[in-house]
Amino acid sequence: MLERIRVFSGNANVPLAQKICQKLGVSLGKANVTTFSDGETRVEINENVRGMDVFIIQSTCTPVNVTLMELLIMIDAMKRASADRITAVVPYYGYARQDRKVAPRAPISAKLVADLITTAGAQRLLSMDLHAGQIQGFFNIPVDNLFATPVLIDYMKKNYQDDMVVVSPDTGGVERARAFGKRLGASLAIIDKRREGPNEAQVMNIIGNVKGKRVIILDDMVDTAGTVVQAANALTEAGALEVSVCCTHPVLSGPAIDRIENSNIREFVVTDTIPLNEKAANCKTMKVLSVSGLLSEAVRRIYYNDSVSSLFI
Repeated sequence: MLERIRVFSGNANVPLAQKICQKLGVSLGKANVTTFSDGETRVEINENVRGMDVFIIQSTCTPVNVTLMELLIMIDAMKRASADRITAVVPYYGYARQDRKVAPRAPISAKLVADLITTAGAQRLLSMDLHAGQIQGFFNIPVDNLFATPVLIDYMKKNYQDDMVVVSPDTGGVERARAFGKRLGASLAIIDKRREGPNEAQVMNIIGNVKGKRVIILDDMVDTAGTVVQAANALTEAGALEVSVCCTHPVLSGPAIDRIENSNIREFVVTDTIPLNEKAANCKTMKVLSVSGLLSEAVRRIYYNDSVSSLFI
């Protein structure tokens, strides 16, 4: 039934690509993605893609610039090999935090990356939990932004009890946290924070009642974990019984794992849009959920030109 589909992967997250292919019932495309001795990315596509519906699975995660170049060069290779349609499946969209000018003479790197992907030859983008919804408007091609919410909520309903409060770690995530809490039957609280610089945040105030409650901090991504750890400490001081964290993209760079292990966070629930490094994978509080089911179903619907948005109704 999927005779014209071809799924390929760069080196960013091969296990996720393999899971997606397994759920689709197709084999992962044959491609060698390596480097020349000077570090240039080298791509060889080892099967026919002429007239095929090609999906390239590649999160632009660490090392970000390398994985981004792999994606761009793979797209170009498919275009020059006469693929019928090329869809870039980017579960984690790097540079998404640079989505607007926050200072004079600052770049809008999220828009630049969108232009690069489009110019390379992608005809569609499939991503998950974009850091800023307006990034969809940076593309002049169709963009499907999936949500990891169904996977996270299913886990929470099975493993967490009553008296829950969903906490947004900043004002920008309030809408996400409110929708999440509504589906869990939980109340809402907000952390009012002031960011002093890149990867630096200072908890200022807690809006809402968390005393005697089981708290879930919800975010789309966690990088150095400074914000969530400070938030967890503040929530505990405010009387929360226990604090857990839910996030889609476990960037977890720098001192993140050390901070998490030394914090009072009970459980850190993430998805596999980004593969965990060895230290993160061995963290006892870390729980990884797979979004391969959501992504494979979205790929199938795109192939058959069915509705993708109905996945979340």
